[in-house]
Amino acid sequence: QVQLVESGGGLVQAGGSLRLSCAASGHTFSFYVMSWFRQAPGKEREFVAGIRWSDGTTNYADSVKGRFTISRDNSKNTVYLQMNSLKPEDTAVYYCAAENYYRGSWSLAHTYDYWGLGTQVTVSS
Repeated sequence: QVQLVESGGGLVQAGGSLRLSCAASGHTFSFYVMSWFRQAPGKEREFVAGIRWSDGTTNYADSVKGRFTISRDNSKNTVYLQMNSLKPEDTAVYYCAAENYYRGSWSLAHTYDYWGLGTQVTVSS
């Protein structure tokens, strides 16, 4: 049974920073890619950033490029999302997700096999 557990969310002022963590357990660690998605109230879940587990290749949504950085620690089975220069529009529940093999796109939520429960990020203006 795979479990993904997010942590690190909270309340921050605009321009501030937060680092989210996603710890994976219960699996011989062989994910193809792990990603962060977010969902704001009344909006669809959207792709934020992803990292290929084998070689660290990354991919970002245009809205966060240059501000967010995704990274991984293979020894800890953990993925991080460093968020800098936060904006009020970054406010959302942030979810960690993992997929076992490539299904054509990193940014489609329905292709992911495992999800965490989410962590709230609130950016005040």
